[in-house]
Amino acid sequence: MDNLISLVNKIQRACTALGDHGEASALPTLWDSLPAIAVVGGQSSGKSSVLESVVGKDFLPRGSGIVTRRPLVLQLHKLDEGSREYAEFLHLPRKRFTDFGKIFELPQVGSDVVNCVRNWFYLLIANRAAAVRKEIADETDRETGRSKQISSVPIHLSIYSPNVVNLTLIDLPGLTKVAVDGQPDSIVQDIENMVRSFIEKPNCLILAVSPANQDLATSDAVKISREVDPTGERTFGVLTKIDLMDKGTDASEILEGKAYRLKFPWVGVVNRSQADINKNVDMIAARRREREYFATTPEYKHLANRMGSEHLAKMLSKHLEVVIKSRIPGLQSLINKTIAELEAELSRLGKPIATDAGGKLYSIMEICRLFDQIYKEHLDGVRPGGEKVYNVFDNQLPAALKRLQFDKQLAMENIRKLITEADGYQPHLIAPEQGYRRLIESSLVTIRGPAEAAVEAVHSILKELVQKAILETLELRQYPGLRVELTNAAAESLGRMKEESKKATLKLVDMECSYLTVDFFRKLPQDIDKGGNPTHSIFDRYNDSYLRRIGSTVLSYVNMVCATLRNSIPKSIVYCQVREAKRSLLDHFFAELGKMEQKQLSQLLNEDPAVMQRRSDLAKRLELYRSAQAEIDAVAWAK
Repeated sequence: MDNLISLVNKIQRACTALGDHGEASALPTLWDSLPAIAVVGGQSSGKSSVLESVVGKDFLPRGSGIVTRRPLVLQLHKLDEGSREYAEFLHLPRKRFTDFGKIFELPQVGSDVVNCVRNWFYLLIANRAAAVRKEIADETDRETGRSKQISSVPIHLSIYSPNVVNLTLIDLPGLTKVAVDGQPDSIVQDIENMVRSFIEKPNCLILAVSPANQDLATSDAVKISREVDPTGERTFGVLTKIDLMDKGTDASEILEGKAYRLKFPWVGVVNRSQADINKNVDMIAARRREREYFATTPEYKHLANRMGSEHLAKMLSKHLEVVIKSRIPGLQSLINKTIAELEAELSRLGKPIATDAGGKLYSIMEICRLFDQIYKEHLDGVRPGGEKVYNVFDNQLPAALKRLQFDKQLAMENIRKLITEADGYQPHLIAPEQGYRRLIESSLVTIRGPAEAAVEAVHSILKELVQKAILETLELRQYPGLRVELTNAAAESLGRMKEESKKATLKLVDMECSYLTVDFFRKLPQDIDKGGNPTHSIFDRYNDSYLRRIGSTVLSYVNMVCATLRNSIPKSIVYCQVREAKRSLLDHFFAELGKMEQKQLSQLLNEDPAVMQRRSDLAKRLELYRSAQAEIDAVAWAK
């Protein structure tokens, strides 16, 4: 069971080291989920003396006014008998405080020299004894300054000794009713709010310290504890200064639970008096006197077995172990869930930015490669979007070709006009070859429109897929500058490919215009043999029937060419646009990147400072939760 308290101690220390103090923030908090015992009391209630009695050491700052201005997480670790005791602060991990101020007696030889040595040695030990106390005060000032302000950032002090039980206590600032010089008027409410923020959590046990020589109804500790724990399920009552009560009065009714009942019995303690503290009375002797007081005082003799600071420490340790054990399953579930959430958010935010030029260039190249891979997956059908290109070839282009109106070019008057003009001064002998050429060329020119439209349609689809790939490249979300540059670079590259594609595709149309298929002309005599008569007058050859036959023949040829181009235009577009987009979409951008200075690279990776801070905070918090997970797993395996 002892390792359960050690487990929580380690997690608490990790919380403080990584910035989790249980305060309200945008980050998940583990601190609030850890079982703890908070010590609550008004000023001059004897709260500090109770803690020192539990530890068996005189180590807390003393003075008038508000002395405790930051929460002190006091972690006690029991060592084997004979081990040397020492103290450590979390903020001074490599420094051990090994002297707690034990006074060594010198031989009594009655010499003035010996008395001088004795005084010097006493002062030396007293200074060493004040080392822990001074460090608490100094660390408080580092956070709050030398003002009287308070802070919720805790100080962690671990004490390792054979004379303690495994226990963790949180010493909170003493409740007060009046602000002193140098403190703002809000200090009274500020302290109460801080204390309340600790003890209102369901995982926090409350050690309410009240002086017996004051009316319990006016006790600050009892009042605030009752507000947050009205049933007393989490509250342990401690009654101090029992030995200072007026003659004829005693605290037996309170200690027996008759005056103010709690779930757990009240514990009375007798602390050292101020005179004892001034005389540096040994804690062991103070504990012995405390035991004797309860054992010999008639009013408390029957309660002696559950009175005193030693009993209080053992009782708290035992109960804290039980609470921790009951909370472990829920704590594990919370940690696992939070780790998954933190990892998911960190993944969304992306990796941190490199600091050197080479690292920045590498980061940019990696992000661009991720984008390029996603873009290719769209074109290859791994992701949706590439099928739109095929739709252009299978539906849009054929429909556009079908919509071409050849009526104007093949109207009777236009045929007669072109045939006559083509013959010139020498009428054609067998077939009007030049007339055919002009009719075919004037018809085929109209195919350039659907060809260009197909190029433009595929270009629009490729640009649309760039936008999709940009959005789906999660790493680009954190770098708006790079996202814009990459989008522009891809658009420029696609623009160059479109122009090349347009040239190549229109050349296909021009080729069909510049060279007619020979078989077409070879069929002309056969057509004449079937229905024509070459002995007719030349002027008879321009009659309507003859011209209609020419128009029909031209239309047949144009349709044949359309069928050919319907297959060749997609090949040209894919070769010049789709294939090149897959192969070299970012080649020009990569070449420009290689010429950039570090400042320009930094501008591309100019991330929102809020995002950078959020990533840093999440990484620390994830480290905390993983550390807690490892600690809990280690305890589970040890069982």
